[in-house]
Amino acid sequence: MFVTTAYVLSATAVEGQAAAQAVEGQVHTEVGANPQVEHDTFPPFDPAHFPSQLLWLAITFGAFYFLVSKLITPQIGGIIAKREGRIASDLAEAKRMKDEADASIAKYEQELSEARIKGQGIAAEARDAVKAKADAERAQLEAGLAKKIADAEQSIAAIKTKALAEVETVAEDTASEIVEQLTGVTVTKAAAASAVKASKV
Repeated sequence: MFVTTAYVLSATAVEGQAAAQAVEGQVHTEVGANPQVEHDTFPPFDPAHFPSQLLWLAITFGAFYFLVSKLITPQIGGIIAKREGRIASDLAEAKRMKDEADASIAKYEQELSEARIKGQGIAAEARDAVKAKADAERAQLEAGLAKKIADAEQSIAAIKTKALAEVETVAEDTASEIVEQLTGVTVTKAAAASAVKASKV
């Protein structure tokens, strides 16, 4: 790019010099002077034009350097700084999100552990409540059975007592009838009772 720019500027200068020489040759021809001899060398490669080419090269390079250093480089630096800032911001945001995710996972694990402990406590309470209820029902059932057994025993004792009393009466009547049928003698209830009692002894 530098060489092309220098070449264009040098070519422009050479064309200007050639035009000036042509005008000067015409003037000399008109006044009777000898015309200039044309050059056979390509102007950019003519050593006579090197100083002007170097001058324009230095001017062009200086302008380009000034342009790059004052306009392009700051813009590139600004873009790089902006991208670095965006990258740093993205990294900070990613770190923040990772910390939030870690905190959420830790909170979830803590809540899960607390829920497990609470569930175990509820299960233990329910088991104890069921056991206590079963024990109470069993005790109530046993108490009811004991009462029924006691009532049955009392009833049986009463029936037994009544039956024994009725047996004695039946025995007395039977003994009276047997004696009366065998001997023809009428036996009183008192005598029959004493005879029954004597037979028991």
